[in-house]
Amino acid sequence: MDENRQRKIIHVDMDAFYASVEQRDNPELRGKPVAVGGSRERGVVAAASYEARKFGVRSAMPSVTAKRQCPDLIFVKPRFEIYKAVSQQIREIFAEHTAIIEPLSLDEAYLDVTENLQNIPLARDVALAIRAKIKQETGLNASAGISYNKFLAKLASDHRKPNGQYVITPEMGPAFVEGLPVGKFHGIGPATSAKMNSLGLHTGLDMRNQSLEFMQANFGKAGSYFYWISRGVDNREVRADRIRKSIGAENTFSTDLTEFDVMVAELRPLVDKVWRHCEDKGTLGRTVTLKMKFNDFEIISRSRSVPVAVASRSDLERLSIALLQNEMPVPKPVRLLGVSLSALQGELQDEPQLGLPI
Repeated sequence: MDENRQRKIIHVDMDAFYASVEQRDNPELRGKPVAVGGSRERGVVAAASYEARKFGVRSAMPSVTAKRQCPDLIFVKPRFEIYKAVSQQIREIFAEHTAIIEPLSLDEAYLDVTENLQNIPLARDVALAIRAKIKQETGLNASAGISYNKFLAKLASDHRKPNGQYVITPEMGPAFVEGLPVGKFHGIGPATSAKMNSLGLHTGLDMRNQSLEFMQANFGKAGSYFYWISRGVDNREVRADRIRKSIGAENTFSTDLTEFDVMVAELRPLVDKVWRHCEDKGTLGRTVTLKMKFNDFEIISRSRSVPVAVASRSDLERLSIALLQNEMPVPKPVRLLGVSLSALQGELQDEPQLGLPI
């Protein structure tokens, strides 16, 4: 493809995916506020239906807070195998239109349809066809954003949610960005947003009025990215071979934990889950991270990197337990533990075996 040719990129985002699957499969949940994950007393919300979102319920919110904001909230246990199967159905629909698919999660992906497989001239019509096929095949609604780069396509998919789509053309791009509050920019979290506000940067236009040197001096490497997206410029390609950065698993307990042996017993199934995923995907990693959330919701993480990739489940377990051991005795009761593996690399058979001197 000519590098100077204008790209046509679609960002497809399923609407309240986990909750919508649950409402599809259980008619009694339709039209009602639903939270996937957590429970009435403990845990966190993994996903919320639009009926629940009207009450301010959102993902990552503690269940007790969600229940307080929405007394009629219905908690549903997640069924990740079902979500993965539906996600695969959706991926196959994408593949009917382009081979250049960059999944971001089970429920969203970028698609480069500059040269789509069905030779549909307009990207908006590709998006309409994809959304209609998803509805037909799965019974679920998807929203889509269409633009000439990834940043604007993702912004556009939020613009007509739920069950809508929006196009940001090259002519519209800079003006669309300039009126946007900095907190609405993907990639700018609360801390960065607060820092920008303290520097007098409240909108895309405020950012655009700054020099590249100013943005780099205040925001480091990210400053260059912010400088260009404030001008509607994003040259990142849709990467069909996008590499996952980490593999992890975590669990919130029904009772807070303080004893080392009990926490070790809870770590083992998490290690099993992470290692099973490594085997399924043929990947290994060099950095093991232990996540702990205390009963006051404070979160800490501790990591250890090794010279070559962790090559067995037992090595992953020993590293995880060693990280836990270093935190004993815990300063406060623990409500959640998590294990993750990052610095991912290679295929299983290509990595040297590791004997861990712990």
